[in-house]
Amino acid sequence: MKHLLVWVAILFSTLASTAWAQQQSEPNFGPHMMWNGGAWMFFGPLMMIIFIAAIVVVVFLVVRWLGGSGHGTAQHPPVGGTPLDILKERFARGEIDKEEFEERRRVLGG
Repeated sequence: MKHLLVWVAILFSTLASTAWAQQQSEPNFGPHMMWNGGAWMFFGPLMMIIFIAAIVVVVFLVVRWLGGSGHGTAQHPPVGGTPLDILKERFARGEIDKEEFEERRRVLGG
């Protein structure tokens, strides 16, 4: 009999705590964003996209500022040298004679 009373007390306390947990502790303040004003819900994802884009731009600018792309627009000489240098090398190797060298140099403006 004593065990039966303990089980009944546990059952009633469980049912009471379940009902108590479902009770609202604060008054209902009306509909929330999901039920009213749902047209404004697209601002959340839109703001997240803008926020992520801003972070990407800031990271890009910081990396570029720290020297990722170099300073200014420096002109690098061609890998094989200038056309006049190539012409001089061909003359030195004997690929062209003096007359052809002089004619091409005059055309190149050197």
